[in-house]
Amino acid sequence: MRVTIHTDGAASGNPGPGGYGAVLESGKHRKELWGGYRLTTNNRMELLAVIAALEALKGDGHEVLVVSDSKYVVDAVEQGWLFGWEKKRWAKVKNPDLWKRFLVVYRKHSVRFEWIRGHNGHPLNELCDQLAVAARNQSVLAVDEGYEARPDTLL
Repeated sequence: MRVTIHTDGAASGNPGPGGYGAVLESGKHRKELWGGYRLTTNNRMELLAVIAALEALKGDGHEVLVVSDSKYVVDAVEQGWLFGWEKKRWAKVKNPDLWKRFLVVYRKHSVRFEWIRGHNGHPLNELCDQLAVAARNQSVLAVDEGYEARPDTLL
């Protein structure tokens, strides 16, 4: 099955409250995902949007195109940085908890990435941004355990 995933993340304050949004499309099917966290970063939300979308796929072996405005996520994979980080056992890498989680689901599919400029009128990118901001602005937000539990992020 071919799937297109559009993603975006948003954090207020960076670190601060954050959210992610994703839209999955395959044929006539479409699914929207979002989630909000009380203390996180924009890069974590950008990456978590991709992870949540890939984890939502049923079965393995899908051809997936991820469309994202995050150079952090797109370049890490497309430029091969991620695989170097993994070989170096995540030394001096930000967000290793999410990158490890990403690799588990990434390796179940054939995934490629396309970078687009954010806030440039792309309808599905704008929708993902709206989902991320709405998720971030909820009155009750989840704890980003991977961020808040790290000693270097404690306030």
